[in-house]
Order: sequence, then structure tokens, then C-alpha cells
Amino acid sequence: MPGSGAVTRNTLRQQIADALRDEVLAGRLPPGTEFTVKQIAEQYEVSATPVREALVDLSAQGLLELVQHRGFRVRVYSVDDFRGMIEARTLIVDGIFRRLAERGTVPGSGEMLVSVRRRAEEARRAAQSGSLEVLIGYDLRFWRELSGLVGNTYISEFLHRIRIQCWVFAVPHLQREPQLRAALWDRHGELVDAVTLADAETVRGLVLDYNRHGLDWAAGL
Repeated sequence: MPGSGAVTRNTLRQQIADALRDEVLAGRLPPGTEFTVKQIAEQYEVSATPVREALVDLSAQGLLELVQHRGFRVRVYSVDDFRGMIEARTLIVDGIFRRLAERGTVPGSGEMLVSVRRRAEEARRAAQSGSLEVLIGYDLRFWRELSGLVGNTYISEFLHRIRIQCWVFAVPHLQREPQLRAALWDRHGELVDAVTLADAETVRGLVLDYNRHGLDWAAGL
């Protein structure tokens, strides 16, 4: 098939990007870590082209930055950057729930809510047990599926990108946190309940609590 080579390369490109993103979010590639295309290609035993494309993709998402003549570096975010992310996240999430209150969810949302509730329960358990890496995976899926209830993929993707950047900042600090469980927000299930009941006031209160929790934690760094 004429296009099979391109499909294979694009699939490999995505697999490499996903693998590296997971390494960053797990803290195994801490902020400031530098590497070259060649190093990553040798690590995964693949050619340089899909690696370069994957690294460019991650740079566009704000996880990496290009270092002139040296390769790529895991981006280092400051507390001020994190505050800016929280502000952007707040505006987006507030808009999502305002739209849900005004227009309701998209057709077929009942099944989606079942999945969102499952993610919420797993995220709550991980937060309460202090399982940071597990929490990140479920938390990202939770918010992605929850934002998907408005039926606008641009909104969902933009929020997902900001949430990944928030975790990139937070992970190194949380890994040194002596009271990790206290630093993790665990009210995902309550939020799903409020959305299911179309309780706009409770939803706003929970989202406010969520963002305040992040800002209070960052203020102590």
C-alpha cells in the first residue's frame, strides 16, 4: 500500500511522544533534563525522523524546549507560570460548566458520564492513597472526558494541554512533598455528582475549591 510507510512513521511518532510524556509526568525526566534526537533514537532503537517529529510535537505542547546546537530540554516552569496556568484553566473550566448549565450535555452523554464517574473514583482513590503517578493518569482522563461533555474538541484539547503543563510543574515538587496526600485534590466524584444533577452552584464551588487548593499549595513552595 502506498501510504503504509507514512502511517507507520506517524504511529511511531505518536508512540515515542506518548512514552516521553509519560516519563516527564512520572518525574523520570525531570525539568531541565537535556537530550538529543540521537540519544532518544538509540534508546528506543528507532530512526531519527519519528523521534525528531515527536520532540517537535512535545515542544509545541509546552513540555520541551529547543536548545540551540544541543538538542531538547524538559521545560522548567516557575511558580508564576503555574499561577498563570491555573488562571487559564479556571477560565476554560468555568466556560465549560457555564455552557453545560445553559445548553446541557451533548447527545449520548449518559454513557460518557458513566466513564467519567469511573475515572473520578479511581482518581479519588489514588489521591487518598498518595499514588501520584496513578492519580495523574486518571486525573488527565477524568478532565478530558468531563470537558468532552460539551462536544467541542478544541476546548477539550486546549484544557488537556494546560493540565499536562500543570502536572509537569507540580510533579517534581510533589515528589518531595512530606504530606503528599494532603497536597492532592480528591473531590472528583463530588464534581461528577454535581454535573449529573445540573447543580451549577455546587459545581462552581467545587471548581473554586479545586483551583484554590492548587494555588494554596503553590504558595507554600
